[in-house]
Amino acid sequence: MSSLIELLNTIDHSRDKRKYFADLILKHPELLPELLSICALVEDEISCRATWGLEFLCKNNLNSILPYLDEILQFTPAIYRHPAVRPMAKIFEYLSIDFYKKKSPKIQKHLSTKHREKITEICFDWLITDQKVAAKAYSMTSLYLLGTEFNWVHPELKIVLENSYHSGSAAYKARARMVLEKIK
Repeated sequence: MSSLIELLNTIDHSRDKRKYFADLILKHPELLPELLSICALVEDEISCRATWGLEFLCKNNLNSILPYLDEILQFTPAIYRHPAVRPMAKIFEYLSIDFYKKKSPKIQKHLSTKHREKITEICFDWLITDQKVAAKAYSMTSLYLLGTEFNWVHPELKIVLENSYHSGSAAYKARARMVLEKIK
């Protein structure tokens, strides 16, 4: 684990370094369980860098995490650092889009009802807690899509968005308006 941690310490938010890291994990999928273990170290700042790498990996090959969905959904609720919440919310958005919009057969096979229910719970938590706008925006998209399956989600999402709309930033309001329009 120490060599992967050393490598993560060299990763910053630049696209090139995140891409290099994602390519490394794609070439060496045996490192993915170790990466997930580091993501789960939520008290350590290195977990943020690990989630950046995980997000970039998912952007390039979402299927690579499918065997690890249970593990990911087990540690994600404990993530609280803003730089780690955002990439995890983005990963959930990727999963939701691939499941509901793109109807990817692999995603539909692996993303169980239990997984989708857990993602719903986590996204609502991020939406109603003190998170930055990006995590909230990704959560709104995921929840909108999840609400096409789970009847109770859209009414709850509508209430949350309407109650928080006036105190939200311009970006939050723009995404909330878009989602509220779709719900109607």
